[in-house]
Amino acid sequence: MLTDMEISRQANVRPIGWIADDFGLGKHLWREAGHAMAKISLEAARAPLRGKLVIVTAVTPTPHGEGKTVTTIGLTQGLHLLGHKACACIRQPSLGPVFGVKGGAAGGGYAQVVPMEVMNLHMTGDIHAVTSAHNLAAAAIDARLFHETRLGPEAFSAKTGMPALNIDPERILWRRVVDHNDRSLRQIELGLGDNNGPVHGGGFDITAASELMAILALCENIADMRARIGRVILAMGRDGKPISADDLGVAGAMTAIMRDAIEPTLMQTLSGAPCLVHAGPFANIAHGNSSIIADRVALAHHDYVVTEGGFGSDMGFEKFCNIKSRASGIAPSAAVLVVTLKALKANSGVEGDDRVRLEAGFANLHWHMQNVMGYGLPLVVAINRFPDDAMAELEWLKERCLEEGAFGCEISDAFSHGAEGARALATAVARACDAPSNFEHLYDDQMDFGARLMTLAERYGAAGVSLSEEARRDLAMITELGMDRLPLCMAKTPLSISHDPALKGAPSGFELPVVGLRLSAGAGFITVLTGKVMTMPGLGLMPGYLNIDVNDKGDIVGLG
Repeated sequence: MLTDMEISRQANVRPIGWIADDFGLGKHLWREAGHAMAKISLEAARAPLRGKLVIVTAVTPTPHGEGKTVTTIGLTQGLHLLGHKACACIRQPSLGPVFGVKGGAAGGGYAQVVPMEVMNLHMTGDIHAVTSAHNLAAAAIDARLFHETRLGPEAFSAKTGMPALNIDPERILWRRVVDHNDRSLRQIELGLGDNNGPVHGGGFDITAASELMAILALCENIADMRARIGRVILAMGRDGKPISADDLGVAGAMTAIMRDAIEPTLMQTLSGAPCLVHAGPFANIAHGNSSIIADRVALAHHDYVVTEGGFGSDMGFEKFCNIKSRASGIAPSAAVLVVTLKALKANSGVEGDDRVRLEAGFANLHWHMQNVMGYGLPLVVAINRFPDDAMAELEWLKERCLEEGAFGCEISDAFSHGAEGARALATAVARACDAPSNFEHLYDDQMDFGARLMTLAERYGAAGVSLSEEARRDLAMITELGMDRLPLCMAKTPLSISHDPALKGAPSGFELPVVGLRLSAGAGFITVLTGKVMTMPGLGLMPGYLNIDVNDKGDIVGLG
């Protein structure tokens, strides 16, 4: 079979204006960003919503993924094939995974967004805009600290006309970001050398973990984005009071950098179906979903909109339901859960023949099924077929899923056959969208922090929760600020339903260790750091960049 890049290169990529016309956008609502992309005006999100939203999730993944984006794009193409007006909404790929292990995020095979190298490398620069805006705030904090320390509070105010903020260098909360995996930057010292201080600790996160990325994904319009950025807490003063981006006077400039990034980018799938690509928060260390704005634009112009939450249903899907949907007020009509035979065997945690491992691994799938259906949604299980899958095992899995309450279960061949390979899945999903649903959040807005945390922990299978001393100090600060009732964004490993990647299947009875809390006052949630989760990934032994190059014709090669 051809590589993803070879398939993308052979695609008949239609002029983006044709895709915009099919979308139903007047020329005043979009502008070209090259032959294959267009930026969509926020005015396109103001029309009444007419479509049905489908959220795609997955079982606990292996490190290389289980085909969730392939299924998202394939399902969109399948709905398009059936004559429905359908659009996909997905996140913009981060360069971290592209050059790391997981690779790109454009889908694959005959179910991908094209041109795939355009999507996977930079696109319209939205992630770079987030990086620049974020690091402007970091530079502004250190500059203010430097000048107030150099001059003293009274002289600083006299020279500038601005009040002294009296930043506590030991309580600067705003780390820097870069869109790469770089473990060496997790902890750094700043202000070293002559006339650069005061010296203080800091570090870098990957841009996908930036609060600004979450704000981009959760805001409704430019005014909302500006207000949210203004509320971001950058540091604490020596008096214990929070210092926001508005207090520092940098929020307006940060918003200016991100002005164009707020517009979703229109691309197309191999079959010519539209796809909106916007925002890129990771699901293990952020809330893991594409933007509310993109959903609104797509739902205003299509019968079906297919979006995805990152990693398994314990991660991106949970945050879709409890953070994104709570913010947007948009309820999904149905959910799709992606599974592979490979994932079941990998999640079994046992050795033995394939049938033994499948039986043991089904516990993981069963947990994810119950988790999704627990939100009141009709569930269709999509079995993403690999070439060496045994038909007997596929049929066994399909029967088990239906026995356990799935509305439908279909084998998807979207990777190898594109839209036609997803025809049966698309038919089942369209039927599910017409079925009764009773979508609800997992926890109530009025529940206190402890009750909400315990509710989530129990859903994971935990018997209890422990908070480190640092987490307790974080909670005390958040409570003092009156923000302890914000939704929770769990930061944990994606390789287990629990906090521990070694706990396979559907673990239970463990204690969930909370090691820290981060307040995202602008995004509107509290990030709960558990276990050994890292907000800056590292490169592995054999990173993906080893395969990537440019040939004599100037074509990029080796991008996966």
